[in-house]
Amino acid sequence: VQLQASGGGLVQAGGSLRLSCAASGRTFSSYSMGWYRQAPGKERELVASLTSGRPPYYADSVKGRFTISRDYSKSTVTLQMNSLKPEDTAVYYCNANFRVIVHWGQGTQVTVSS
Repeated sequence: VQLQASGGGLVQAGGSLRLSCAASGRTFSSYSMGWYRQAPGKERELVASLTSGRPPYYADSVKGRFTISRDYSKSTVTLQMNSLKPEDTAVYYCNANFRVIVHWGQGTQVTVSS
């Protein structure tokens, strides 16, 4: 099982970035897939996630700015990040989980300059 994340980078405040994660190695349609982030000195936090048949989850800090989407046929999950703020700076991790099974992708750095 592998989660391959891409799309991080450096952007000015107010800009946009798009993160993508491709999962391989099994079928992920029953899994929740989403994105966590971890800023320096802070705990890893859930940013957004999608589970089949349920509405998307967004952390309060990103509601109205970030949009998560999934392509179940391709086992990909995408995070469109708009109106980025310096406080969005973090390493972002793709996540897939089902009950007690958890998979992580490698982190991708997102840096928002003021």
